[in-house]
Amino acid sequence: MGNPLGPLGPNLQEEANPNAIFGRDAITRGIAAGNNGDRIGVYGESVSNAGVDGHSQSGDGVRGLSASGDGVYGSGRRGVVGESDTYQGVFGKSRDNAGVVGESTHLHGIYGVCHNPNGAGVFATNDRGGFGVQAVSQDGTGLIAHGGTLAARFEGDVEVTGDVRLVNADCAEDFDVLRPDQADAGTVMVLADEGALEPSTRAYDRRVAGVVSGAGAYRPGIILDRVGPRAHPHRRPVALVGKVYCKADATSAPIEIGDLLTTSPLPGHAMKAADPARAFGAVIGKALRPLPNGQGLIPVLVALQ
Repeated sequence: MGNPLGPLGPNLQEEANPNAIFGRDAITRGIAAGNNGDRIGVYGESVSNAGVDGHSQSGDGVRGLSASGDGVYGSGRRGVVGESDTYQGVFGKSRDNAGVVGESTHLHGIYGVCHNPNGAGVFATNDRGGFGVQAVSQDGTGLIAHGGTLAARFEGDVEVTGDVRLVNADCAEDFDVLRPDQADAGTVMVLADEGALEPSTRAYDRRVAGVVSGAGAYRPGIILDRVGPRAHPHRRPVALVGKVYCKADATSAPIEIGDLLTTSPLPGHAMKAADPARAFGAVIGKALRPLPNGQGLIPVLVALQ
């Protein structure tokens, strides 16, 4: 059959199957096509395979150049797919603009997945002293990080030009505890040997260190001295400042809002500091709710003094 596009060049041949046109050249281009009008320079179509397939031993498999439009444009289930066993699957470079731009109408502009536990879904670096990652949002959140055990890690200084808003309640610090089975959330803790903590057991104990965080509706907003991303089985976060739910005992005296609290003879509980002389140095904080009698869990504003 004749070629409707004109005579074939020296590097082109017609085949009935599998390719309509196949070209190979060891020095320059296998196929060169152009159009000076308003039509497409090269068009490839396939029912079950690649519309256009490019292979190269040392250069570019497919190269697209445009003076005013897109160098390479892809549409379909995935617009463009790049795959490599040893290097980048997709590489973007620009002298005056962004190297890679991702845009989506309903989901993420850029989405990255990593199957290596030591890698990152998205990795960004700057070799000129600028920002590794810069996230900007016009109306919402600039950056959201999710993680099973650790949402984000910063190696180096962190500079914040706005407010730091922590949605949880207290500032806690991890401490070693002597009896972890007796140091559940809400327990009043005192200093023991070598800086470890244990539940309080006597009234007006000046060794009081704080309350184990995490009881009731409150969770620690920040935890200091945490070793690793997970909680240690023999360490507990102890609230030093802020609001925390605390085990309280109102047997000796009812607790009212604003009462100073100290350690109780009931292990791990707080009580009203009715004796100001004995309370000096043994105050846990102030009661935020009343407890008329018995024992219960009440919110406390921790302020050790």
